[in-house]
Amino acid sequence: QVQLVESGGGLVQPGGSLRLSCAASGSIFSIPTMGWYRQAPGKERELVATRTIGGSARYTDSVKGRFTISRDKNTVYLQMNSLKPEDTAVYYCRIYSGREYWGQGTQVTVSS
Repeated sequence: QVQLVESGGGLVQPGGSLRLSCAASGSIFSIPTMGWYRQAPGKERELVATRTIGGSARYTDSVKGRFTISRDKNTVYLQMNSLKPEDTAVYYCRIYSGREYWGQGTQVTVSS
């Protein structure tokens, strides 16, 4: 069994910052890829950022320069700065280790 525990979501004003974390535990030997996706109301789930075990990072264009993904062993972080209302969504952690696993999601709301 693999468990993903997410934390760090919440309500923040435009221009503010939040840091999401996702800790993976269970029967995991290694995790080649860890990442974050998000789903806004009425929209499809989209990739936000991924990071490989080798350190390669990939971002969707709308968050480049504002978000930073990092990982420490089996925990992945998403530092979100200069948040905008359009960043409002449920953010999901995803890992790939033989198959994909998803977290339960954490709500991020950017509003004044």
